[in-house]
Amino acid sequence: MASATLPRCERIRKRIDFLSVQQRGRKLHSENFLLFVLPREAAAGRSPLRFGVTVTKKVGGAVVRNRIKRIARDVFRRHKSWFPTGSDVVLVAKQSAAGIDMPQAEREIDRLCARCFGAR
Repeated sequence: MASATLPRCERIRKRIDFLSVQQRGRKLHSENFLLFVLPREAAAGRSPLRFGVTVTKKVGGAVVRNRIKRIARDVFRRHKSWFPTGSDVVLVAKQSAAGIDMPQAEREIDRLCARCFGAR
């Protein structure tokens, strides 16, 4: 069974990294999410795929925001193969994401990845 957490090396943790991906990365829209993807230069060998989630207070209270982040991280953890290695990926939740469930989030992120990275 796979680990239920993302290792630190697979997470975007610094604000500057989030801003860099959102300013310079490719942007895709769906009903509930924005997906930003920015390829990184490999330092020494293969650089890992990194993922970050942003949910603003406009979406809802802390409980709602944390639920959305948990769902998004779980989709990413289960389907890392959807994303290219050596990239930074930031998922931004829109206000309409407040009522999203796991299967709906999975379908939306799958469609975004298919549009961005081609057929799998």
